[in-house]
Amino acid sequence: IGSQNMSNSVLLKLAKRINTLLVSKEVDGIVVTHGSDTLEETAYFLGLVVKSEKPMVVVGSMRPATAISADGPLNLYNAVKVASTKEARNKGVLVTLNDRIGAARYITKTHTTAADTFKSLEQGYVGEIAGDKVLFYNEPTRKHTTHSIFEVSKFDKLPQVDIIYGYQNDSRYFYDTAVKAGAKGIVVAGSGNGLLSDAALAGARDAVKKGVVITRSSRVGSGVVTHEESDDKDKFVTSDSLNPQKARILLMLTLTKTKDPKKIQEYFNEY
Repeated sequence: IGSQNMSNSVLLKLAKRINTLLVSKEVDGIVVTHGSDTLEETAYFLGLVVKSEKPMVVVGSMRPATAISADGPLNLYNAVKVASTKEARNKGVLVTLNDRIGAARYITKTHTTAADTFKSLEQGYVGEIAGDKVLFYNEPTRKHTTHSIFEVSKFDKLPQVDIIYGYQNDSRYFYDTAVKAGAKGIVVAGSGNGLLSDAALAGARDAVKKGVVITRSSRVGSGVVTHEESDDKDKFVTSDSLNPQKARILLMLTLTKTKDPKKIQEYFNEY
């Protein structure tokens, strides 16, 4: 499927299959091929629910096989090379494109078409492929894989979490519609430091009263959304440095554990 069509059901099927494979002594690592558009979301999800220290790499390409200098073959070769190295163990899920190695928690797609689109703007890459060598320089610091409390072996579906984008002159009706449609959580891609307009804020507050968890993220693309006293008053969660699409992944998983915004905030601070 095109990665724009990646669904929760496919995510669950993929995670369960990987967990089954990694139990085998015959399997030393996993490489997942994936379209680039939602690759970061799948990689982050797998990093939270796969229970193994064995290397796992998600890889894609930016140019089709018919293009001049298609990047897919080398990216795939490098992904297998990374997954074959003992140094890649216990680093969670890694993303490999354009000779760079990124941690699933930090890397994101930053350009619509460029081959070097996947970048870790704030935290940096964890390594690179230089010639025939796989080199690691950094370690992902947030909890993942065997240190994660999240597991999906018994789940056939995940809680509905929607993303609402903030903009000038926005309204509350997106919030009302999401609640009516069954959302258990809403991630707000707010302006600047995750801010909501007065109209959006009214909709978000009413959503909380109806049992929906609101998480403030940012449309900016980098930086931490800081937790303020007003968030405690409104019972909002803040996304730390997670962009809206990754905040949605984590919120879905936290909602399988609790609806308490204070506990969910702890998860966002740890993962």
